[in-house]
Amino acid sequence: MKSVATLLIGLTVLLIGAGEPALQAQLQNPTALPASKQRVKVAFSHALPKLDGSQLQATVIQVNYGPGESSYPHSHPCAVIGYVLEGTIRTQVKGEPEALVRAGESFYEPPNGVHLVSANASQTQPASLLAFFVCDHTAPLSTDVSTVAQPGEK
Repeated sequence: MKSVATLLIGLTVLLIGAGEPALQAQLQNPTALPASKQRVKVAFSHALPKLDGSQLQATVIQVNYGPGESSYPHSHPCAVIGYVLEGTIRTQVKGEPEALVRAGESFYEPPNGVHLVSANASQTQPASLLAFFVCDHTAPLSTDVSTVAQPGEK
């Protein structure tokens, strides 16, 4: 839980300090300072789909997997950025290869992508991740894939 608190405090500091000119300069050119002096490092960047913004909402959830645990195939109505806090996560979105994402690494899921694999890669150690949802409409954050209509289905 300390990791989550540290991450959330860091995000808050980043948002509060966004008006600071030196911080803005580093965000625009993160390698302008030697690595030992950098306060800000881009951990992940991905273009988001077009959003209308009328009901824009960000939600962050923590997902915890015990050894060998996994989720059923599912879908999310909006873009999701995952950040692995602990362990290694196996992940696969339909149409993409399965990937291993380790603590400190991030991954992206497109809106309505079918998340075929979401699992702890270890049979002996726990794993956890933060899922950042960016939605522009009200809907459940996750839907069982058996209830999601596939293209061409009614």
